[in-house]
Amino acid sequence: MTSPSTEQVSPQTLRKVIIAAGIGNFVEWFDFAVYGFLATTIAQQFFPSDDASAALLKTFAVFAVAFAFRPLGGIFFGMLGDRIGRKRTLAMTILLMAAATTLIGLLPTYAAIGVTAPILLSLIRCAQGFSAGGEYAGACAYLMEHAPSDKRAWYGSFVPVSTFSAFAAAAVVAYALEASLSAEAMGSWGWRLPFLIAAPLGLVGLYLRWKLDETPAFQAVKEEHAVAHSPLKETLRNHGAAICCLGAFVSLTALSFYMFTTYFATYLQVAGGLNRAMALLVSLIALIFAAAICPVAGLYSDRVGRRVTVMTACVLLIVVVYPSFLMASSGSFAASIVGVMLLAVGAVLCGVVTAALLSETFPTRTRYTASAITYNMAYTIFGGTAPLVATWLISTTGSNLSPAFYLIAVALLALAGGLALPETSRMSLHDVGGEQTSTAPLLSR
Repeated sequence: MTSPSTEQVSPQTLRKVIIAAGIGNFVEWFDFAVYGFLATTIAQQFFPSDDASAALLKTFAVFAVAFAFRPLGGIFFGMLGDRIGRKRTLAMTILLMAAATTLIGLLPTYAAIGVTAPILLSLIRCAQGFSAGGEYAGACAYLMEHAPSDKRAWYGSFVPVSTFSAFAAAAVVAYALEASLSAEAMGSWGWRLPFLIAAPLGLVGLYLRWKLDETPAFQAVKEEHAVAHSPLKETLRNHGAAICCLGAFVSLTALSFYMFTTYFATYLQVAGGLNRAMALLVSLIALIFAAAICPVAGLYSDRVGRRVTVMTACVLLIVVVYPSFLMASSGSFAASIVGVMLLAVGAVLCGVVTAALLSETFPTRTRYTASAITYNMAYTIFGGTAPLVATWLISTTGSNLSPAFYLIAVALLALAGGLALPETSRMSLHDVGGEQTSTAPLLSR
């Protein structure tokens, strides 16, 4: 039996799929981004200390701890998505994230309940991480399994568009609060508002996702009675090499993404001397720029292929990361914008090609599980720790440019892993439970 062709998916359906995948992903990452942008305020509320650097390190440590639960969430929701379908699983992830984020907005601070406050914050952040573990890979699979094979990166680029837009929206909210509220008001109640927005946004995302059908690829697997009974076992047995190679590249996606979206707002303040509002404004401009160029990166990847895109992204980041950090630490508003935009271009290329590769590298019956494991392991090791490692490097070496050399080292690792993958830009995602032949000769090419 032949699987339904993606060419039969109507443009109207594709638009609805983009919106549903995008808005759900937007909600997930808006919630996650708010924590990063309000790191210095959260440090004051939950980790009061005479040493501002120590408080900030503790805040970023909680940020990193949440990532430890992402692989667990990826395994849980990945297995669920490969057994019951993408649609229902993605509805669960958005509900859990919205609920956890709303609880942060209601959480008493250290001044009210003492050490219990940071403990509860850590637990809720772990719930956020667990939910996020099932979101991104699932959204990519849902969108890719609807998209025509010659335009997958372009259609897939709207997932990172929603991610960058979510961070931009979080930056807007944080900037507006910083600009309009006094320090006392911000510390008392202002920081809670962005987290409380999660409840209505989550309900909207749930409604949009629940209205759509399951993907044609997963429906075909169900019709053939080829749904994986043990997707985790099958993934580990058949796709270990692919997970390692793709994971090496996704490590750069994770590091460049969080350096650019989350850590730079802090870096501009600590190394560049900008005040918090100006640092958020620089980040906002760069995030809007990143969201705008995602479809361009998708068109580029569809035209030249995944391997060339991987090489372009890695080389570009190696070349621009040092001047990017140098300009961002200059204290100049204009130079900071240029510096962050340089880093944004490389991060966007990495993010767009990753969205495509997550689905193209693995077969339908284990796609959700395998891609979620790959994505979340890389993001846990290199993404969640990015602000913490960058802060530690600067503190240890005394050089504000030390995080740039860390990113260069990871880019070299990513280049090796990415180029070990086969070209997948024209392959069909509509296998019915079989292995995709283009992924077999990973290390023999």
